Amino acid sequence: MTTPHAAILSDFAAAPVDLAPRRFGTVTACDGGLLEVSGLAVPVGAMCRVMNGPRGTFPAEVIGFRNGRTMMMLLGDTILLRPGARVVPEGRPGMLPVGDAFLGRAVDGEGLPIDSGLPIHTRLEWPAGGVRTSALDRSPVRLPFDTGVRALNALTTFGVGQRIGVMAGSGVGKSVLIDMIARGASADVVIVGLIGERAREVSDFVERHMNDEKKHKTVVVAVPADHAPNLRLRGAMLATSMAEHFRSRGKRVLLILDSLTRVAHAAREIGLLLGEPGAARGYPPSALATITKLVERAGNSAASGGSITGLYTVLADGDNQDDPVVDTARSILDGHVVLSRELAQRGQYPAIDIAASLSRVMNDIVPLAHQHLARSFRALTASYEANRDLVLMGAYRTGADPQLDRAIAMHGALTGFLCQPQREIVGLDASAGQLAGLLG
Repeated sequence: MTTPHAAILSDFAAAPVDLAPRRFGTVTACDGGLLEVSGLAVPVGAMCRVMNGPRGTFPAEVIGFRNGRTMMMLLGDTILLRPGARVVPEGRPGMLPVGDAFLGRAVDGEGLPIDSGLPIHTRLEWPAGGVRTSALDRSPVRLPFDTGVRALNALTTFGVGQRIGVMAGSGVGKSVLIDMIARGASADVVIVGLIGERAREVSDFVERHMNDEKKHKTVVVAVPADHAPNLRLRGAMLATSMAEHFRSRGKRVLLILDSLTRVAHAAREIGLLLGEPGAARGYPPSALATITKLVERAGNSAASGGSITGLYTVLADGDNQDDPVVDTARSILDGHVVLSRELAQRGQYPAIDIAASLSRVMNDIVPLAHQHLARSFRALTASYEANRDLVLMGAYRTGADPQLDRAIAMHGALTGFLCQPQREIVGLDASAGQLAGLLG
């Protein structure tokens, strides 16, 4: 129990004494969570503390400035906030805490523990917006990534350093699929960002993954849906910054962000508060640009040899695959997995629509024979689905199409190959072997 305290006291002893006068501002206006503060000039992204007297203190983040006033947004509720409250800057602007101290812990968007454990002590920081590097510093994807899911390993093989989107409507099984990947994937560090999701899902995920043998290499950053939009956005940046930190040390990192759509919703709320016009179905340009900036931070690093394999869930509102967030994510990601509500209603789990799913790096990382088998599987499933109504009505005459005849004969085996229990893990080699045994 004395070790953390000794480390903190030693840091206090080594820290330089700041004798500069403390600056502060005052709250002059509050409108829907947006604060206007006068007398305090601090950069965008800086953290501040609103001193509300006996009513307590409130953390706030600077999101802009206008007409000599600093625009801030509270990381919590505005209840009991009063005009004229003092605002004091704290910490280093634009920097987020990272380090090994977070391994095996669950934290919120500020990096504070939510797992009833000891306070996290670290002096390492990473820029919230990432470290911009040259495009040539990104190594190409050349090694396969084992997800532990048979359908993904065999038919849409992922690569180390690839960015993948899991796209589906609500209640189709996105969270279950990423839970299977988090359990079965092979990685040095697993960073999970649960942004804007239900608090029940957060507690369930922490209970499942923080009590097994992978706890020591897992970090969970959780900001449920009832939190402020800037705190949700900060949580996504914290998870990505942690992944970048471990990649800089040569680690293979799996970054899971659930969900990218909730991040876009948070960025939309902030953009609309600042007066930015909604362009694409209510999304201002800055909200869609936030998605691009987050996704582009993943990938391989030629300098350190580390990698970030990004897995992002994307909620298709109303099962609309042309939603602006879905379309933006599909255009910037290196592959996407589409979950079908129709397949889920038939009892196929995970409900992966193989015909609509794609890995853009698969041909670069698997043997030629594996590619041919995957194409044959896709052709058989596409042929059956295109003629499914004719087959069920009995309108198809056997012998008219040899490929469709084979697809009908193998339909049960093909569907069984795609199904997998949630607790089962099927490795990359085993998945390829089962595919060869099915079609070989």
